[in-house]
Amino acid sequence: MSEKYIYKTRIYYEDTDAGGVVYYANYFKFIERARTEMIYKLLGLSHKSLKDNHDCIFLVSGLTAKFLKPIKFEDTIEVFTRILSKSAVRLKLEQIIKKNSDLMFKSEVDLAVVNSEGKLSKLDKGLLSKI
Repeated sequence: MSEKYIYKTRIYYEDTDAGGVVYYANYFKFIERARTEMIYKLLGLSHKSLKDNHDCIFLVSGLTAKFLKPIKFEDTIEVFTRILSKSAVRLKLEQIIKKNSDLMFKSEVDLAVVNSEGKLSKLDKGLLSKI
């Protein structure tokens, strides 16, 4: 499971603090967007259709983060997402942010699979095989 999914974006003024540095909470927005795009690409489904048609929601159950270098206003970044492990009830991802070839941020994210009632659920075999 070494394939990486890449999400590119530019840093806008709204992403930064008064010093022009990305506010720490926005790193989590960037990796969330990258995970969403990965799901769209892997499954060919939106989160809405996963919920409506499969009663499946991915919920962040754990996250570790290391802020290595500051990202600044008007930088262009790439978020790399890689699946480290998977099961019918859980996904573990590595997500890193790079600017050019510099590693700026790294994280591991645990996702639980729950149903629309918030109870632990399982991905069906068809969805799991696509991941």
